[in-house]
Amino acid sequence: MSTTSLVIMAAGMGSRFGGIKQLEPVGPSGEIIMDYSIYDAIEAGFNKVVFIIRKDLEKDFKEVIGNRIEKLIRVEYVFQDLDDLPDGYKKPEGRTKPWGTGQAILCCRDIVKEPFAVINADDYYGKEGFHKIYQFLNTPSYQENQYCMAGFILGNTLSDNGTVTRGVCKGENGVLKSIVETSGIKKEGDYATAKDKDGNDIILDLHSLVSMNMWGFKPGLFAEMEKGFVEFQSKLPEEDQLKKEYLLPEVVGDLIKRQLAEVTILKTEDRWFGVTYREDKETVVKSFQDLVDQGVYPPKLFPSYRKLRPIR
Repeated sequence: MSTTSLVIMAAGMGSRFGGIKQLEPVGPSGEIIMDYSIYDAIEAGFNKVVFIIRKDLEKDFKEVIGNRIEKLIRVEYVFQDLDDLPDGYKKPEGRTKPWGTGQAILCCRDIVKEPFAVINADDYYGKEGFHKIYQFLNTPSYQENQYCMAGFILGNTLSDNGTVTRGVCKGENGVLKSIVETSGIKKEGDYATAKDKDGNDIILDLHSLVSMNMWGFKPGLFAEMEKGFVEFQSKLPEEDQLKKEYLLPEVVGDLIKRQLAEVTILKTEDRWFGVTYREDKETVVKSFQDLVDQGVYPPKLFPSYRKLRPIR
């Protein structure tokens, strides 16, 4: 059986949340959000998990989830390190801020040699996206530079406790044409407001499609990302050397612009939820309990893994 990996970005501390939000229990039997994502991924057919974490989180991370998941599916670990850069490049003196989601994925280049999906550790995506991305990645007719993205409906991805940042997408015939990281998004009745890059107010349709960093890639992406990171770093102005990040949506957008990749939008009707703010946790706990009550998940997720068989 061929390998298809799920890469989980879990290196962030969650500054707005105020703790290691990826490891917060939210399920009725102590499950964390990643448990549900991995459960759904196994069900869809994924058979390897790659955790991107910080080295200093390794012990806690393995105790909370890693050691348990290793008994259910093949697991690899990648450490996002400021010094993990292409040959010939060094981090600027004084840089302590992580390089961002693009570099996090680039850190996987020696571990991931197969088609892979990417998700955030602290987001619940629902089942539909995993099934659609798995099917896409395992369709033989798709080429090495043909990727996919789960397109979520903006109104299904907002928090009641503060503004959010989303990658607002524009597509044509189901193909992604551009993605714009848009901050300060909040619901205002039957529409949403946000800020453009110049700080001006903009209006967004709640039915707009957005990226939640749920992607499907082929391993050829790493060569393009390595070249892209070299270009990104070499062009950083002095004032951005310590803070500017190499972000995955911007990487993808640049590849599209240069016609080096085609990204299919796989629309999902599932409702996102996650712990962006500490106040979100109560809502997330209730949401998982509702899904259990509806029969979407068993009350105790951990033992049920052993009975789970991928759906073909």
